[in-house]
Amino acid sequence: MKTNDEVKAPSPVDDLYEEADGWHVNTGGDTIHAKRIRGRWRTFKWLMSSVWLVYFLGPYVRWDGRQAVLFDIPNRQYHIFSATVLPQDFWMLSLLLLFFAILLAVMTALAGRVWCGYFCFQTVWTDVFTWIEEKLEGLPPARRKLDQAPLSLEKLRIKGIKHLLWILIGFLTGFSFVAWFADAPTLWRDFFVGEANSAAYASVALFTAGTYILAGFLREQTCFWLCPYARIQGVMLDKTTIIPTYDEQRGEPRGRVQRGGTEADRQTGDCVDCHQCVAVCPTGVDIRRGQQEGCITCALCIDACDQVMDKVGRPRGLIRYASLDEMEGKPPKRMVLRPRVWVYSVILVSALSGIVYGLTSLAPLELTVLHERAPLFVLQSDGSIQNKYTLKILNKTPDPVAVTISASGHDQLTLVGADKPVEAEPGGVTPTIVFVRIPEGALEAEQQPITFHAQGQRASGVPVEAERESVFIGPRR
Repeated sequence: MKTNDEVKAPSPVDDLYEEADGWHVNTGGDTIHAKRIRGRWRTFKWLMSSVWLVYFLGPYVRWDGRQAVLFDIPNRQYHIFSATVLPQDFWMLSLLLLFFAILLAVMTALAGRVWCGYFCFQTVWTDVFTWIEEKLEGLPPARRKLDQAPLSLEKLRIKGIKHLLWILIGFLTGFSFVAWFADAPTLWRDFFVGEANSAAYASVALFTAGTYILAGFLREQTCFWLCPYARIQGVMLDKTTIIPTYDEQRGEPRGRVQRGGTEADRQTGDCVDCHQCVAVCPTGVDIRRGQQEGCITCALCIDACDQVMDKVGRPRGLIRYASLDEMEGKPPKRMVLRPRVWVYSVILVSALSGIVYGLTSLAPLELTVLHERAPLFVLQSDGSIQNKYTLKILNKTPDPVAVTISASGHDQLTLVGADKPVEAEPGGVTPTIVFVRIPEGALEAEQQPITFHAQGQRASGVPVEAERESVFIGPRR
């Protein structure tokens, strides 16, 4: 005859306890098969990861009859929609790198390793690979069972399809990378008929192998042992940084849900010791042990814990985004009162302002004027003073431009050597030599400011022009 305890209904988390009995700490010898559950942070993670679609689709966006964003390294031209950036404008690259470095720093200081949890390519690609793995092999227990099963035709079929899909994703990753540096439609044709250059084939092969190995096999071990940012970002946190945190005061002492027990009789904390926070963690860490190197702050443990709390009828938030100050009972410090936020913000705004100014002030034509140094001037037989100049015309457009040179700054100025337009080659510097003559009697000072003008017209009919101020030098007065 069964006792009353034996006939009592199972608790809402009995299945979770059965699953947790087989959990152990992974030190790299086994593959982590993280449990995938739905939740607001899982949804947020997918939304943030979707920014990588730009990486795959960006090379196919067209603009003015060409690829919208194209890093043309052989011709040293970098097309970003209507702007063409040449090596002379690479000071903007320094500001761009500074901007992203400070952005990473400020986000880490405010909300922990959000880059690792939501944007990092290793995290995103591993998530996609494990999603494919789950669709083909099943839930974590089924995947572990399949790994341990002897080789069979069914196992070979499932594993073969999985690895083929992984390799395909790796290939698309490598091909998309190369497509940013070559016209994408042309690259597709040349690549498969054997006419692409060796650098393209080598790059695709390296990216394919790297993606396949890192996201398919190393996975969380990449975050533990290969990625330097795990350690760099770990030291950027402070007591006000908001990160996924286990509320020890509320959760301890841990205790499993007892059948037939009531909340009034419970002498344990809210943590039911179901290990679901560990089961869903892509790096296999236990958030209840505090901040760890392996935690990438993806917040999936929050989703898992909230679902368990709903099942046992306890309030959510046992694991939540919180700061150490909050856990210690201190009032949270407002963001605007944190000095580092102001410092970071000033640097971010300055760098971004410089980038915007640089892109908006990019002129399609630039003119540089070099005054001849020896001699500074020559006295002509007609009594005029002549200066020699080397003009360098930088054509940033993809079309050759016929440039007309003129000069101003003195009523009796005469320009010699600029009778015919100068054919400025696209994406390069075209030098030309001109002479300026002014009657000696008309000079009012030893140095006279003059301005050179360069004017032309693109193939589309759009006018382009540039000017540069220089100086005309005569004898001492």
